[in-house]
Amino acid sequence: MLATKSDPGVYETLVKSLEGRHISKPEAMELFVCHDQDAILSTARSIREKTKRGPITYSRKIFINLINLCRDSCSYCTYKKEPTDKSVSMMRPSEVLELAQAGKKLRCTEALFITGERPEQRYAQARSWLHSLGHSTTIEYIREMSEMILQKTGLLPHTNAGSLTKKEMSLLKHTNVSLGVMLESSSERLAAKGMPHEMAPSKNPRVRIKTLENAGDLMIPTTTGLLIGIGEQPEDIIDSLFLIKEINQNYGHIQEVIIQNFAPKPGTQMSGTLPPAYDFFLTVVGVARIVLGGMNIQVPPNLNPYSFGKYLNAGINDWGGISPLTIDHVNPEFPWPSISSVRDATQTMGYTLRARLPVYPEFLLDNKYVSEALRPHLEPLCDGYGLVPEEYLA
Repeated sequence: MLATKSDPGVYETLVKSLEGRHISKPEAMELFVCHDQDAILSTARSIREKTKRGPITYSRKIFINLINLCRDSCSYCTYKKEPTDKSVSMMRPSEVLELAQAGKKLRCTEALFITGERPEQRYAQARSWLHSLGHSTTIEYIREMSEMILQKTGLLPHTNAGSLTKKEMSLLKHTNVSLGVMLESSSERLAAKGMPHEMAPSKNPRVRIKTLENAGDLMIPTTTGLLIGIGEQPEDIIDSLFLIKEINQNYGHIQEVIIQNFAPKPGTQMSGTLPPAYDFFLTVVGVARIVLGGMNIQVPPNLNPYSFGKYLNAGINDWGGISPLTIDHVNPEFPWPSISSVRDATQTMGYTLRARLPVYPEFLLDNKYVSEALRPHLEPLCDGYGLVPEEYLA
């Protein structure tokens, strides 16, 4: 039951969304300017309960910071390092394997590879490092490390290496159960002079969209999402959500949409930029559920340490990857909450928490989305519902 009928236009939009009917961009935009957040959140929860029955999920992972050199320069990023930085990471196979084995002991199931964007194109040090390992590109090295982890630990690789070509994704398809590439925003205005993506060509929306479409052609389960608070307008958020929805309607491969709040970092050009206000961000999450319907939606709990449980009220159904071992190398100032605290927060809101694999159950159970080469590695880690068996985590 909706909370109010005070605005007939908004009320009609919410009813349409509850009934699974199409709403337009102008109708979705009206949700941002209406003054009844309770009605928006109530609708979002109802849609989640209708389309995503079952537990709230998370992925138990290790975070492999393979190489944090990057050809791009985003004005809010502290992940990217220079070769002379003490915290530069260029991991050799023995280091990767040691980390994966430690994660295995802690019952992790996901090995998340994260790298800078094509570092070999900008840095001679990256090229020399790759050459010493027998490779010419970072993606070739990720493929080798993914195969090693699969064979020696059984952890399931998921790679987030930015914008990839179709050939590169084909190279990873048989060793990675899923891939990730954040859209962040569909607004090309953010790449203009003085804007966050001015010096980050790979963040051009057209490049990101092509990556998502290529992943769809290859039927690779793919995680994407939005970064809220970096200079976009509400209209940009609506455009971005509708774009993701359209791509998924065309290909059906987007397994998860992350709605991530910007967190300003000391030492960056955007250190003085305010993060999105809590109530605004909560509304964004609710509107995302209303627009995206039955897609999987996640909010990172470590970026919302004092309030993450409340996002269940806005219709999310997943907490993303949480590591009992490694930090969030992209947001190192925000430690992961303990899995027990996430479970407590989830139960407080009336839900159960279950671990999933880095490929969502509905994609895991649909043979067309998972390479046959990966099936033997997946089967020991999932039950009949496509989730990690409770006894495996005991």
